[in-house]
Amino acid sequence: MQKFTEVDRIDAKKRDVVARVKDFDEIYEVFADNKASEQSDRCIQCGDPYCHNKCPLHNLIPQWLKATASKDFELAFALSNEPSPFPEILGRICPHDRLCEGDCTLNDGYGAITIGSVESFINEEGFKRGLKPKFAPISGDKKVAIIGAGPAGLSCATFLLREGIAVEIFDKQNRAGGLLSYGIPGFKLEKKIVERRVDLLKDAGAIFHQNCEIGKDISFEELKTNFDAVFIGVGATAGRQSDIKGSDGENALLAMDFLTTIQKKLFGESYDKSVDVKDKKVVVIGGGDTAMDCVRTSLREGAKSVECHYRRDASSMPGSKKEYVNAKEEGVEFSFYVSPKEVILNDNGEVIAIEMVKTRLTQNSSGRSVVEEIAGSNFRVDADVVIFALGFDTVNYSFLASNGIDVDKWGGVMVDENGETTLAGVYAGGDCHRGADLVVTAVKDGREAGKAIAKKLLNS
Repeated sequence: MQKFTEVDRIDAKKRDVVARVKDFDEIYEVFADNKASEQSDRCIQCGDPYCHNKCPLHNLIPQWLKATASKDFELAFALSNEPSPFPEILGRICPHDRLCEGDCTLNDGYGAITIGSVESFINEEGFKRGLKPKFAPISGDKKVAIIGAGPAGLSCATFLLREGIAVEIFDKQNRAGGLLSYGIPGFKLEKKIVERRVDLLKDAGAIFHQNCEIGKDISFEELKTNFDAVFIGVGATAGRQSDIKGSDGENALLAMDFLTTIQKKLFGESYDKSVDVKDKKVVVIGGGDTAMDCVRTSLREGAKSVECHYRRDASSMPGSKKEYVNAKEEGVEFSFYVSPKEVILNDNGEVIAIEMVKTRLTQNSSGRSVVEEIAGSNFRVDADVVIFALGFDTVNYSFLASNGIDVDKWGGVMVDENGETTLAGVYAGGDCHRGADLVVTAVKDGREAGKAIAKKLLNS
């Protein structure tokens, strides 16, 4: 260990940019075992590891880096899977530069260890060697209903199954995964990776009910009656609408509607064929990871040009830096310090342009930076499609209020320290509780709720 003075940080190799924009395959290659061990060997094994502390799951990062450095891949696999329900997924999609790698001690002069790439390697190597995460045999008559097969729901199911508690998952989509399947493009997360984890849960005894919507195909009251506990992990899927004039025009789209439609198309499922960017000028408004997903998806769908407009500067973009870099490499044009004022429509209600205004950062009375529009700086950008990636809000499901499940002023489901809602025996977690956030925080919520449910049911 501690070979950081001899070995530089190396990122996972990316596919050639000309080739990768032609398909939706992952752009990063998985480390070879010698490269993963070499990078792991850079770890200085901090006494108080910041990487572990900054990870929402408190992954055992120094421990599995040490095991990987010594090529004990079976131990590394076990350590990686202990606190995490699907580390090979999070190793691909977490914003490591803002979390574990961002707090790595070696950032000060040497470059952080490539934790995410090593995490993906550990699990892909483990699966290649026939290793599988461990689940307890289902025993007893306790069973839990999970609403939503996204990150929080799959995480909750994982930790319940580890305790031998039966789970049934009810999900309105055609296939399990939620955001992992329909929202995150394949160039970041190939869908076979998600399907593999779902299959492992099925092998452990999980029962999935797809195309099953609560309140339509089955009532919430039935779940409450027929199961010993219920976990709600429905996410925050309502795209945040723009209030500018013309934002309801044809080809003025919300980010998740666009991404989901394209993914359904790739899956061969029924989709809205009016959503089409081929040979069109696409403008995306926003600066987070979802905006980067939209611009990069548009390129792969054959857009004539793709521009991203953001009201602050590049350093203020809330997403992962590597996604911005990847988008630039692939040919996306960026414009900063600009904000939309109006979507220009023709007589048929179709998008033909968007009016923008230049912005600058100022400080308010409390010293916080705020965006200020510059008077008289309006300009027009030609566009055939405008995609708004402005964030997400929770959905006000009718079964919440009708069953006495309280929400906060933002519409998030209220829970206590165990993840239990105001209705006894009903738990919630992920974006439907905290609002739109990272996948890893939803995973943590699902894990903690699963453990709390298991403790209560096994002691009752």
